[in-house]
Amino acid sequence: MGILESLANALSCLLANKLRSILTMLGVIIGVGAIITTTSIGEGAKADVTERIQTLGANILAVRPGQSRFRGRGSADARRTLTVEDIAALQERGQTFGYVTPELSNRAQVKYLNKNTNTTIVGTSPEYLVTANFNVEKGRFFTDSHIRSRERVCVLGKTVADDLFGETIEPVGKTVKIKNVGFHVLGVMKEKGASGWRNPDDQVFIPYSTAMKRVFGADYLSSISIQANNDKLIAAAETEVTELLRKQHKIAPNKEPDFHVRNQAEFMETLEESNQTFTNLILGIAVVSLLVGGIGIMNIMLVSVTERTKEIGLRKAVGAQRIDILIQFLVESTTLALIGGIVGVGIGIAGAEVVASIWGWRTLVSVTYGIVSFIVSAFVGVFFGAYPAWKAAKLHPIDALRHE
Repeated sequence: MGILESLANALSCLLANKLRSILTMLGVIIGVGAIITTTSIGEGAKADVTERIQTLGANILAVRPGQSRFRGRGSADARRTLTVEDIAALQERGQTFGYVTPELSNRAQVKYLNKNTNTTIVGTSPEYLVTANFNVEKGRFFTDSHIRSRERVCVLGKTVADDLFGETIEPVGKTVKIKNVGFHVLGVMKEKGASGWRNPDDQVFIPYSTAMKRVFGADYLSSISIQANNDKLIAAAETEVTELLRKQHKIAPNKEPDFHVRNQAEFMETLEESNQTFTNLILGIAVVSLLVGGIGIMNIMLVSVTERTKEIGLRKAVGAQRIDILIQFLVESTTLALIGGIVGVGIGIAGAEVVASIWGWRTLVSVTYGIVSFIVSAFVGVFFGAYPAWKAAKLHPIDALRHE
């Protein structure tokens, strides 16, 4: 019996026991589907952050309060360690970097007449346009004079402007309320487009001095963004920023700083580590599912061998060799696993689409993982079908024909 004939015979046997075949393939389907869906989420997140980093530029440093997550959890009040005085110190003494941008952000309700939206309020400075690579589409951004006088002015992200004003009303010049405080709209930012779970257009920008004193009542910053003079000075700038802030915070050389400085390369490393942890967890679940599926295939093939013992004896009696019987049952088990793999790939792709539509996450289905999953499912069929096939092949024809 040739391979094609064995394949046709395998499909006939599977169709004769549809429910049993479906239940047998379930473990393989779940395992392959989990691999496709989770790797799609991971690849999408990686591409999303990579694009965002490329947009910002490789020479941007981010200073955040608290000890580095790799060095400890930090103190309870670590999130309040960055101040306006730090900004002044960095601007006055920095040699390897130029733009220094303070940021203080929190979510709040923004209203215009009878419309409102819950969005992110970002207290910052004019340098934000450079370090965050943003542009104003309508009107203008606020200036240093607005910061010094703590004026209640704002610039709206495109999403916020659309939510509050729609397409018919011009936002510039209008007054919106942030936490029931009136703010004059100076401009609207150019649309950037949503990226994964973060939408840079769903923000309102106000002077950081106004955010600290009139909106949030805070005396600290959420973060500081710094632009090195060029890509080659990123390491030197990181060292200089660390030394300046240690002096500013009066931290002894043998003590851990109450802040951490990260560059874009470190962001990528952190992302890859997080993605790898997440992927490994789900792949572990997928391996268990494939193992269960493989055991299910082995069990069903053993049952099939028992049910078809007389058929095997008859085939051997008319001249079939051991290799013919072995191939027949291996083809059946592999076909079962491959069909499960194909269905699993389809379910995995559908799962990635569902995740993207429901949660708005970016997903990228990898052809490589699809091919690997298909090969793995074939391996499962061969590996777990080998014992039943061997058992069938070694049956003695006379004993098989006498089997009841």
